[in-house]
Amino acid sequence: MSKDLRAAKNFTNRLASGLRVNGHVMLHEHPCKIVNMTSNSTGKHGHAMTHVVGVHLITARKYEHIFKSTHTANVPVVQKKEFVVVDMNKEGWLAIMDDGGVIRHDLRVEDDAIRQSIAERIDKQGDEDILVTVLKVLNQEVVMATKIGVK
Repeated sequence: MSKDLRAAKNFTNRLASGLRVNGHVMLHEHPCKIVNMTSNSTGKHGHAMTHVVGVHLITARKYEHIFKSTHTANVPVVQKKEFVVVDMNKEGWLAIMDDGGVIRHDLRVEDDAIRQSIAERIDKQGDEDILVTVLKVLNQEVVMATKIGVK
């Protein structure tokens, strides 16, 4: 793990035997959601091993790692938050408002399907708010989903 990540306190430590499917873990310095885990018993080298398969939280790329069950694994701090969409330009940059009424202009929708969905909803917006779910992990933010909320 790089010193920058440790200094930023973007993760906690947990025993590898305490990891669970649908939880999060750092695999090869990438924040991942655990999709599969297998454990085996103590072998001739004296350690039980835990094989973890995870999918990157932002890119959806698959990663695997084998931990000794008694060793610690880094677990990223993952935050999800919903924002109200105020506007979006043609390049996909959002103007979003949080619960406190603060408007941000620093988030771009990377996913084409989500960008198109937001654009369509902005065009036909009535008495409903457009909400986006933003996932923040390791100081990176990405729009993961969009939905309609009532004003």
